[in-house]
Amino acid sequence: MFGNMPTPFLLLLLLHLLALASTSGGQNYSNITRGTVLTAGGSSDSWPSPSGDFAFGFFPADSNRSRFLLAVWFAATSPQSVVWSANRNALLASGATVRLTADGRLSLRSENGSETWTPGAINAVAASVLDTGNLVLADATDVLWQSFDHPTDTLLPGQVLPADGSLRSQLTDADFSEGRFSLVAQADGNLVLYPLALPTGNQYVAYWSTGTSVSGNQLVYNASGSIYYNATANGTIVTINANSEYSPANFYQRARLDPDGVFRLYVYPKNNSGGGGSLRSTWNVMARIPDDICRTLVVENVGSGVCGYNSYCSSDNGQSQIHCMCPPQYTFIDQDYKYKGCKQNFTQNCDLYDPSSFTLIPADNLDWPYYDYEHYTNVDPDQCGDLCLEDCFCALAIYSVAESGCFKKKLPLTHGRTGSYVNRRALIKVPKYNNSVSAPFERVLERQRPMSVVGRLLLGSSGFLNLILIGSLIAVLVCNQRNTTHSVWKLRSLEELNLRTFSYKELEQATKEFKEELGRGAFGVVYKGELPSSSGSAKPVAVKRLDRLRKMIDDDGDKEFTNEVRSIGKTYHKNLVRLIGYCHEESQRLLVYEYMSRGSLQEFLFGGERPPWEQRASIAIGIARGLMYLHEECSAPIIHCDIKPQNVLLDDNLTARISDFGLAKLLRTDQTRTNTGIRGTRGYVAPEWFKSMAITKKVDVYSFGVMLLEIVTCRKNLEMEKEEVEEAILVYWAYDCYRVGRLALLLRDEDNIEDRQRAERFATVALWCIQEDPALRPSISAVVQMLDGVIPVAAPPDPSTAVSSRQ
Repeated sequence: MFGNMPTPFLLLLLLHLLALASTSGGQNYSNITRGTVLTAGGSSDSWPSPSGDFAFGFFPADSNRSRFLLAVWFAATSPQSVVWSANRNALLASGATVRLTADGRLSLRSENGSETWTPGAINAVAASVLDTGNLVLADATDVLWQSFDHPTDTLLPGQVLPADGSLRSQLTDADFSEGRFSLVAQADGNLVLYPLALPTGNQYVAYWSTGTSVSGNQLVYNASGSIYYNATANGTIVTINANSEYSPANFYQRARLDPDGVFRLYVYPKNNSGGGGSLRSTWNVMARIPDDICRTLVVENVGSGVCGYNSYCSSDNGQSQIHCMCPPQYTFIDQDYKYKGCKQNFTQNCDLYDPSSFTLIPADNLDWPYYDYEHYTNVDPDQCGDLCLEDCFCALAIYSVAESGCFKKKLPLTHGRTGSYVNRRALIKVPKYNNSVSAPFERVLERQRPMSVVGRLLLGSSGFLNLILIGSLIAVLVCNQRNTTHSVWKLRSLEELNLRTFSYKELEQATKEFKEELGRGAFGVVYKGELPSSSGSAKPVAVKRLDRLRKMIDDDGDKEFTNEVRSIGKTYHKNLVRLIGYCHEESQRLLVYEYMSRGSLQEFLFGGERPPWEQRASIAIGIARGLMYLHEECSAPIIHCDIKPQNVLLDDNLTARISDFGLAKLLRTDQTRTNTGIRGTRGYVAPEWFKSMAITKKVDVYSFGVMLLEIVTCRKNLEMEKEEVEEAILVYWAYDCYRVGRLALLLRDEDNIEDRQRAERFATVALWCIQEDPALRPSISAVVQMLDGVIPVAAPPDPSTAVSSRQ
């Protein structure tokens, strides 16, 4: 650590910057001289390092810029990443200040003026954030204090974690307060990862360690990017990462104890580094400890494990990200703090327990390995399930083929994990008549037309049931009344949504009189345009001219356009194309979107060379997550109605961005249907459009399933040049391949897919999505979980009996 090393270079650098500050006012440098003040939320709230790679000051801790962290962060990366902070457990509001006082103290004060943090009375002449990311306070001869001596959750090249030093993770990605894991360089020479109990922070049993026992060991992150644990007494070195390819000269680097308990080494290509290779311009994981925390953090005595109680952990087959999931018919207690665990969405009470009211949902490769309260041997899976169903205490049973064993579990469940390495089957007890079970967990039931079910209920209902139905009707009416009130509350001006209003002349000039056409579709034509920006350079945009709305200039048309643009403007997700502004001038209706440089998924998949599988898989998951936001997460759920490759655009990083969402309702009913009376595009249209059935979010799931098959196979859903009709229509061919157990035929040898099992899983998910019966299709959130591999994918219905639409 710099505090334990000679510092003449640092002092010379600091004194040089001080000299520059004295002649230039210091405005272009990171120096903080006595009397200098930074103000949270103000025009002067941070200072850069000399190169601009780092910044020190008030980092906004939320999207509203209402709470701030006094921190050092990477300023030249996207996203920016905090590497040190002073007030992680007590965020401050706008108006808070940090000042280097007249007596040389760095003083952090809240908006009301009370001091909340200071490194002490050290009589510093100046402070500066160096290009190493180190915040230093110095006098004329020595460094008096530095952030490298007081790490939070991150180490940087050139930094050392000494004996008795530690890192503490933050609580979640969005909550900077101290979290549930620590990395400790113990005095006895062992480097150890501990889970912690909140809020006290006491240590549970370690889940990883170097196993060394030589006092004086230090965790060294040297200037060349290598990380090793150095036993200074005998020269033994435990290497965590021997960097050879990703030099700090060409890559930003950081090693961080993440909120999920994994210590990861990240690299980020610098601009024009020439050494980025295949790495994207984002934080890429190069090494991690432990390799798979879902398998490693299984501590028997106490604690919930990586995820919370009653949840389970999936690690994407050991990849960089972990997921915490709830069993079917359980939900997170707090979606923002998943470590708090899951709760049942039903009641299981021994006083009124009826085994016939419950059923079991089997899930392979899923286990909660500890705290069995009963164990049976020489039983089969059916007997194991019956033993749990008959027991009012049993929340689930675990069956092990290898042990022919059956293990009963009570709540709370701990240390849950799923993966191919888990050779056990979970039998999860849920109410038999709860319809919230997602399709992948259900047995495929005999299809029934919705009206038939309703008719039987009405004809065979008792007086009591009729009362329930009447009560439900009243509840719906009350809900509608609330929605009406909510709609009135939402009538605000478009300006409140930070959407820019353009004149028609502005957009005519920006597009050079609508010269360069990017594409056209059901709603109109899209043109490329350029808008001036504050930096002086032109900002490319996509301008959609809604020609089919130009006749809608009556009051109703104006109101409908305003309402729908408001709805679109309130949606924001990394997998959606962002609406920048609009033009609503006389008969002109135009929307202005951010420009997507890599074009459409249609061009990417079918425009030439076959794209790599990993890129296609990442795009598929991105589309699913964008749809999940539209269906389940935005304030007013949106059904797209025209999901297809032409409506998925790609940005510079090949991130999938869904376009044209929310536009389906801009056209009146008689204008939105094609000659066949159907919205959408041939080949992607769900079967219910052809029938007298309600249109729900499941139409998007169907279209996504067709597109997912296109992504897996890299062929269009309709190829009429094929000799066999079955091969000409992709969904039929995929079904046939599945029926004969040859899903691998959907892949090509030139794909060079290492994980062909994952590609076949994607194809199986697609077969679930394109089920003819909407009730059998999973929700889009279940699709995301299956694609991510966090829940198992059950076998879809037999194609020979499921596909009646061929007739």
